[in-house]
Amino acid sequence: MTLDDLTVNISHLDQSMILSDWQWLIGVNKLPILVCAIGDVFLQDSETGVIDCLDVSSGEVLPIASDVNEFRELLSSTEFVVNHFAVQLVGDLLKSGLSLASGEVFSFKKPLALGGDCVLENIEPTDLEVHFSIYGQIHEQIKNLPDGVSVDNIKIG
Repeated sequence: MTLDDLTVNISHLDQSMILSDWQWLIGVNKLPILVCAIGDVFLQDSETGVIDCLDVSSGEVLPIASDVNEFRELLSSTEFVVNHFAVQLVGDLLKSGLSLASGEVFSFKKPLALGGDCVLENIEPTDLEVHFSIYGQIHEQIKNLPDGVSVDNIKIG
């Protein structure tokens, strides 16, 4: 499996708009530079050059590298790729017959943050802009709720 199998091309999209529903968390200076097939995204701060990872399922931003050169080095590390690109899960999805069309990512039908399970049956190919929009809106609405609380109402715009 190559990095091309584990990522999605976003060069044809407006990078400044892909994560507009996440600005409440990431601000306006972070732009996507690499989208994982499993729906997470690596961001670069346009002012500092720092690279972070937006874990879309957990709604967290994780520090990754101080600059693009350090990030490129990490991408050559098998351990880093296995840990951040869900290699086993993507492989299992592809083996099960699922595939991604241009502009799609694998996304949980029922998000983990809303009680969904990390099983193949709960994952489907989804337009990446829809994926980021829905997850950003969900996480913004549940960000102040304690873990384990029942969520009765989510509004998606």
